[in-house]
Amino acid sequence: MSQRNSITIQTHSTLETESFGERIGKALKGGEVIELISDLGGGKTALTRGIAKGFGSADRVMSPTFTISRIYTSGPLQLVHYDFYRLDDPGILRHELEESFNDERTVTVIEWAHIVQDVLPDKRLTITIDKTGDEARSFTIQYPQELEYLIEEYK
Repeated sequence: MSQRNSITIQTHSTLETESFGERIGKALKGGEVIELISDLGGGKTALTRGIAKGFGSADRVMSPTFTISRIYTSGPLQLVHYDFYRLDDPGILRHELEESFNDERTVTVIEWAHIVQDVLPDKRLTITIDKTGDEARSFTIQYPQELEYLIEEYK
């Protein structure tokens, strides 16, 4: 794995979490991979809702826990949101993920990615979310230098 930098961001409400995600979404160019790590109810969907909004999607963002994936569009780009919580084996989705990673018009957001760690690219933003209160969250963001532009304003 390449050299990864790390920063920590705090939010105090769901609205702040979505706003944080929106700032990341506005910086997206296409081709990025974002891995979200947290316990159930940690704020992954709220963060993704903000990312999709900042990305320019007007679609309603919902957790893909039961559908495994959802696609949100913005002009020529798409954001594919995966949730592998209910899977023990990714099966054919492993190939779908690899295609998504290699498509410069696709941003990939993955929840519960431990099941596909072996196919995740080194060039990804990894966001670990810890609950610090009812709505307060601590986000530890690990990133390679090539993706620093996604969190530039927090440095």
